[in-house]
Formats: sequence, structure tokens, C-alpha cells
Amino acid sequence: MKSKAPMVIGGIFVSYLVFVAVIMFVYEPTPEQMDWDDRQAYNQGKLSEISLGQSLEQVRTLLGTADFSEAKTSENANLNVLFYRTHRSKSDGKTTKDECTPLLFKNNQLIAWGEDTYQQYLSAKFIQ
Repeated sequence: MKSKAPMVIGGIFVSYLVFVAVIMFVYEPTPEQMDWDDRQAYNQGKLSEISLGQSLEQVRTLLGTADFSEAKTSENANLNVLFYRTHRSKSDGKTTKDECTPLLFKNNQLIAWGEDTYQQYLSAKFIQ
């Protein structure tokens, strides 16, 4: 009588290979689960998909949790800035604000992004 062990072991091995293949092709990590370099590339790509007027929640859904955030009230407006890592300055293993692109929101609506507008946020000059 022949042993069924090789057939059982072979079946388990094939099942394992199918499982790994499905995970590799179907699983997509969230931005929070990515390494810094993968997240940086992801953020760069997703920034091309945003547009002025999008809500704070829409941007968070698209880009995930920001690396840094700030908020203040100025002239009857709520101002928020979210920082997303988009480029590397130093290879020190830490994300800093100068390695991020700031996204600016007035009353939860995207009004601008980029370094120049962050400077305006600091002085609140763009609020009429």
C-alpha cells in the first residue's frame, strides 16, 4: 500500500503557493504601512490627483495620515496644514518638515499646496 503523505504534503505546498500568489497580487498596503521610500513615491503620485476645493477628509482618504499637521484660527477662518513626505533631504532615517509638501486648508477646503503657500500660512497673508 502506497503512502499518501507525499500527496498531502504536495497539496499543502501548492495551496501555500496559491495563497502567497493571491496575497502578492491583491494586497495593497495603506500609506501608513509603507516604508518611507515607498510612501514618498506614493505621495508624489497622489499629489497629482488632488485639486483645489477638495475637503480635508477627501485628501486624508487619498493620502492617509499626514506626517505632520498644524492648525490655527485667523480672521474668522480655520486654517490647517498637512505635511506629506515627498522628497528626501538627508539620509538620516527621520522625516522632517523640509522633506514634506504642505497642503493648506481654509475651513476644511484645500486652497493651496507647496512651500510658498506654507509661508503665507505662517503669516496668514492669504486670508482676506
